[in-house]
Amino acid sequence: MDALKAAELARALRDAHGAEAPAVAARRIRAYEAKGDATEVANWQRIRNALSVTSPPGQG
Repeated sequence: MDALKAAELARALRDAHGAEAPAVAARRIRAYEAKGDATEVANWQRIRNALSVTSPPGQG
């Protein structure tokens, strides 16, 4: 997944879950780790990282 797609998905996740978005991403990372799906783990880590560099609604 490229950085632009990760940023788009991070924004959609934040729109849907607000302040809980990082926790949602972390849960998905753990779920894919448990399944052994390294590709999805990497994708969700990119999304989580994009969440950390984008501003929450109303703060940017």
